[in-house]
Amino acid sequence: MYEGPVQDLIDELGRLPGVGPKSAQRIAFHLLAADPADVRRLVTALTEVKDKVRFCTICGNVAEEEQCRVCRDPRRDLAVICVVEEPKDVVAIERTREFRGRYHVLGGAISPIEGVGPDDLRIRELMTRLADGTVTELILATDPNLEGEATATYIARLVKEMDLKVTRLASGLPVGGDLEYADEVTLGRAFEGRRAYS
Repeated sequence: MYEGPVQDLIDELGRLPGVGPKSAQRIAFHLLAADPADVRRLVTALTEVKDKVRFCTICGNVAEEEQCRVCRDPRRDLAVICVVEEPKDVVAIERTREFRGRYHVLGGAISPIEGVGPDDLRIRELMTRLADGTVTELILATDPNLEGEATATYIARLVKEMDLKVTRLASGLPVGGDLEYADEVTLGRAFEGRRAYS
């Protein structure tokens, strides 16, 4: 335990996701030793992100305006929506330059253990977007884990009666991976998703 502001800083840093007590302590002491101008830039960046960044009124992605840049882009295909858990997933998909539709950010995944149910996610907003019949394909791009699978299954059941093509991102072996290190689920998915060799 340290005195006053140092311990307060360690405690606050320790509340961040993925930052344990040792990491919080290392970051705190790094900030103490850092140049004051560097610390001021960090404080400014934190303040600005809280003041200026909000969530898109259409898809839930991060935005500086009412709508994010993807929803404002008239070249995007309105007939395809890719459902993701978090805004960081949008960034990952955008980096591929393969997807030209729009997104819907749920804000998490169904996780009974963590007390997150369907009502805690932006599923109602998704159903509203699907109601007018513009969307013809729904891509479920939730994480390939227990929570992501539960969320994808829940949404697929909800939209079953709609005239929609519902797809799930393929999953399996990563490029450059070794079979011996793949877990059973990943290897099983790779077999299920196999395709003709051309």
